[in-house]
Amino acid sequence: MLKNIAARGRSPKLTKLHKYSVAGVATLGAATLAFSLAPGGSHTTTDAAASSTAPVAYSGKQIKGVESDVAGTSAADLKAKTIEAEHKAADSAAAAKKKAAAAAAAKKKAAAEAAAKKKAAKKAAADRAKAAAASRSTQRIKMQTVSAKTYANNLDGWIRESLDIMKSKGIPGSYHGLHKNIMRESSGNPMAINDWDINAINGIPSKGLLQVIPPTFKAYHVAGTSWNIYDPVANITAACNYAADKYGSMDNVNSAY
Repeated sequence: MLKNIAARGRSPKLTKLHKYSVAGVATLGAATLAFSLAPGGSHTTTDAAASSTAPVAYSGKQIKGVESDVAGTSAADLKAKTIEAEHKAADSAAAAKKKAAAAAAAKKKAAAEAAAKKKAAKKAAADRAKAAAASRSTQRIKMQTVSAKTYANNLDGWIRESLDIMKSKGIPGSYHGLHKNIMRESSGNPMAINDWDINAINGIPSKGLLQVIPPTFKAYHVAGTSWNIYDPVANITAACNYAADKYGSMDNVNSAY
């Protein structure tokens, strides 16, 4: 039996040869294990193992670069989306403002149209009222014209017109009383004149249907009749006004008066 010549508690020192031998054994064992695990028909060498491990480190660098690109792309997308969102918000605000302005303009236009319609309606009502008033006035004029009496331009018409005036003035007289005195005095000639009696001698001859002298005609002239002493209606009315004052009525005159 061999004796342990090494001192207790001390490990023997490995020489360079021993270290290389151990490394060689380890390498050979790893190669053998790799060969035994490889599929059939595969050729595995130390160089192949080296070549298979080299891309792993390279692949790691590639993945790190891809992650960087992805991160960069995501940030760009986010910024682009943010800008797009801001543009959309600005467009929406502009559209809303434009819509509000259009609504305000439409409201203003509607108000203006309503005011114009109200003004037009008011003017139309005023025009209708004015037209109605004018129509009523015209109707009144027409009624007065229609209701006004007309008289023939002859002795009968003159007497009747004079009687209507006398009635409105409160002067008494009748158709018969006027007619008989007219026929006696002028025979119904409105231009008759007496140039031979005392009045003619005095320079104030009797004139007209009832042979009235100018001073008497002037003193007893009835308003609303002509100032022409030869006017038939004016002459009759003034003479009847004088007779009413002196005799009570022309009906009471049966001779020269």
